[in-house]
Amino acid sequence: MRLRVPATTGNTGPGFDSVGLAFTLYARFEAELLPTGQLAISGCEAKYQNEENLAVQAFRAVEKRLGVRPAGLKLRIDTDVPVSRGLGSSATLLAAGAFAANALYGSPLSQEALLDVVTPMEGHPDNVAPALYGGLCASVVGEDGHVLCVRYPVAPSVRFAALIPDFPLATAEARRVLPAAIPRADAVFNISRTAILMRGMEMGDYALLSAALDDRLHTPYRKALIHDYDCVRAQALEAGARALVISGAGPTLLALHPDPEAFAPQIEARLSALPHKWRAVPLRVDTEGTVAY
Repeated sequence: MRLRVPATTGNTGPGFDSVGLAFTLYARFEAELLPTGQLAISGCEAKYQNEENLAVQAFRAVEKRLGVRPAGLKLRIDTDVPVSRGLGSSATLLAAGAFAANALYGSPLSQEALLDVVTPMEGHPDNVAPALYGGLCASVVGEDGHVLCVRYPVAPSVRFAALIPDFPLATAEARRVLPAAIPRADAVFNISRTAILMRGMEMGDYALLSAALDDRLHTPYRKALIHDYDCVRAQALEAGARALVISGAGPTLLALHPDPEAFAPQIEARLSALPHKWRAVPLRVDTEGTVAY
C-alpha cells in the first residue's frame, strides 16, 4: 500500500503539548507485508533501516495491539519533511507505521485507537493527532491513557510560511531547558490565548490570531537554542508577518502571513546575510491527515 502523511507543528503558539496543526508538506510511504523475519527499508539513512525505525516500531505496536505475530515488512520512505526541525518528522513515521499496519491487516482499528497507540510513543499528542487526522487538533490524555482529540475548522485564508534553518535542534535538548514549574500568570497568559486561537483559526481573523499566537511556556526558554532568533523574528514582523512562533520544539519558525508566496522570497533575502541559511516554505493547512493513495 501507499500512504501520505502531513508535516505538523506542535504547540501552535500557546497550546503547549496539546494543540497541533497539519500542513501541506508531506512524507510518502510504501508498505508491504513480507514473510516473517524479513525487513527491507529504503529511503532513509542506513542507521534507521532496522527495527529501531519509528515507523517499524509503530507497525509492531499495532501488531501487538491486534494480537498477531510480527510479520516481515518492506518499507520505502520518501519525505519532504526535514528531520529535527520542529515539523513533526517523527510523528509522520509513527502515523505511517500505525496506519500501514492497520490497513494491511484489514483496518480493524479506528483512527482513535491508532492515536492511542502512537501517543505514548511520541510522548504527547500535539503532533501525532494532526498527522493522523489533519487540520487543527486539540488533544488531552486521560488517566487511562486514552486520547480525546477534537478537530477545529480552519479558514482557507489562514496561511503560514515555515522559516526552516540549516541546523537541527534535538527535541530532548529543547525539553531540557524547560523549567519544572511556571508562574501562575504565565499559565493564565497561555490558557486565554489558546481559547482565542481556536476562534481566530475558524474565522480566519488575523487580528485575533496575531494576539493569540504568543507563548510564555516554552518560547522564552527555547529561543536561546535557535541561532539568530531575535533577528529572524524582527525581520519577519518588519516584512509583514502578523505573528511568529516556534514550530514544535524548533528550530523552524512559523510566520503567519496572508500572502506567504510573496513573503517567502522577501524574508529569504532579508535573512541571507546571517551565518546560517534560512529557507521560507509557504504552507497551507492540510485537512486530510494520513491517507492511502
